[in-house]
Amino acid sequence: VQLQASGGGLVQAGASLRLSCAASGRTFSDYVLGWFRQAPGKGREFVVGISRGGRSTIYGDSVKGRASISRDNIKNTVYLQMNSLKPEDTAVYYCAGRVGTTILAAQEYYDIWGQGTLVTVSS
Repeated sequence: VQLQASGGGLVQAGASLRLSCAASGRTFSDYVLGWFRQAPGKGREFVVGISRGGRSTIYGDSVKGRASISRDNIKNTVYLQMNSLKPEDTAVYYCAGRVGTTILAAQEYYDIWGQGTLVTVSS
C-alpha cells in the first residue's frame, strides 16, 4: 500500500481544513491509520489514529476537540478535519499506516508513510 496525502495549504487562524490521504493497493482495510505532524524545528508528533474499521479513534492532546478523523475503506481514503486552526498547527502533516489492530502513538510502529502535506496557519 502506498499513501498520498493532500489538502494542505495556507489558511488564517480560526479556519478549517480537511486533509485527505488516498491509498493504493487492495489491503487498505488491514491498516490502522494515523496522522502525524512535524512543525519546523520540532520532532514528529502524533495527531490522531483510527482503527481498521473506523470505530475507534485516539486523539493527541494538542488537537482534541478540534480535529476529527474518518476513513472510507471503499474509497481507500482517510480524512483529517481540522477546525479552529491555530498558528501552532503549522506543520507538515503525514498520514501513516501500520499492520495490526492497535492504534499507537509512536511513529516507529508505523510501516508505511505518505509524503506529507504542508499546512500553514497565519495569525
